Amino acid sequence: MQTLTIELAEQRVILSNISWQTFEQLLKELGDNRTSRLAYDEGVLEIMTPLGRHENNNRFIESIIGAIADELNLNLKRFGSLTLKRSKKLKGAEPDSCYYLQNEPLVRSKQEIDLDNDPPPDLVLEIDITSGSLNKQPIYAAIGVPEFWHYNGNKLQVFVLQQSKEEYQSVSQSPTFPWMPLDAIPRFIHQSLVDGETATLRAFRAWVREQHNG
Repeated sequence: MQTLTIELAEQRVILSNISWQTFEQLLKELGDNRTSRLAYDEGVLEIMTPLGRHENNNRFIESIIGAIADELNLNLKRFGSLTLKRSKKLKGAEPDSCYYLQNEPLVRSKQEIDLDNDPPPDLVLEIDITSGSLNKQPIYAAIGVPEFWHYNGNKLQVFVLQQSKEEYQSVSQSPTFPWMPLDAIPRFIHQSLVDGETATLRAFRAWVREQHNG
């Protein structure tokens, strides 16, 4: 068994030669009341615990997405670090955040998601400031997540699922929010560190209105 531990904005432990049954047992034993997030890809297990910078970015991006939904009157359902897994493909992950927008009506009344019957989230966010993490793209592609966001602390990248190939393609704008430049989120995150989150979110809301009324 090989172990790799890296510390920066996240604490990560990556283990190899781990069975799917062990992954399932860990999920069960750890339960829902925890800060660590697990990912599994065909025998490789990652256990990630977010530190301050990671979680601050995650929560602020969640506030931004919530502000967009509010300003544009979009129904949004948040599921946070929902456990997403496909046992037949030996892949599973718990994203930093995930959201239903297009498929929100299909899960509006639900507080538990069963991927055998429910669609996967429309949008998944992964914060990855520390290098050396497990590549989550093959996992979310196998699960069928249409849009994948990756934020490294400075740059937001957006990927769209190519259903026929079961892989992601990098794109220059979000299909969910095509009017928003990808540098807007990093810019407002950095602004929040100067002006404060409340003032920055107020400015962001005004900016969203300008994009749609200007």
